[in-house]
Amino acid sequence: MQTLKKYFPYLTEKQENIFDKLPSLYKEWNEKINVISRKDIDFLLERHILHSLGIAQVLSFQPKAKVLDIGTGGGFPGIPLAILFPETSFVLVDSIGKKIKVVQEVAEALSLTNVTAMHSRAEEIDDHFDFIVSRAVTQMPTFINWTKNKFLKKNMHSLKNGILYLKGGDLTEELKEFPKAKIYPLSNFFEEDFFETKKVVYLEN
Repeated sequence: MQTLKKYFPYLTEKQENIFDKLPSLYKEWNEKINVISRKDIDFLLERHILHSLGIAQVLSFQPKAKVLDIGTGGGFPGIPLAILFPETSFVLVDSIGKKIKVVQEVAEALSLTNVTAMHSRAEEIDDHFDFIVSRAVTQMPTFINWTKNKFLKKNMHSLKNGILYLKGGDLTEELKEFPKAKIYPLSNFFEEDFFETKKVVYLEN
């Protein structure tokens, strides 16, 4: 918790308590349904929770905003963001049913009323959102195809509605078709070595 509080000093006691429950909850579920690699489960805070919250270092979601998390896996980045922004609605989508079961169980155990988990392909989602988030589920051109016609027209944030995508490594080749993409290195926000090559890519709709 000290690491989280260092970067997010404004957490309420309720939020601290919820974040505190995440490691044991995920360890328990991961033994039944493998959604996090065995070598990563002991580094859940840094490699999954804090990594997800890298998006919050770039943008604070407003109350009543709608956010779609595509390819959420076991609930990242959606679950940590939903804890941090309790008045924002999050729809977490994955095409693998057993992963969505974990998301549903975790959200229920934490009483996260702002999370909806859906077993679905991204292309089948028939709704509109302020932002679409994800964590390296595919190459950017493919991802953009999945997000077409899914954005609300009205903007209510400091950034215009669009994509906030967690990616790592050299993105030069992948983003060459998208000269307007803005890259935020997570090493600017977090001092742990894990974040040295990690980034948030923002692409306006």
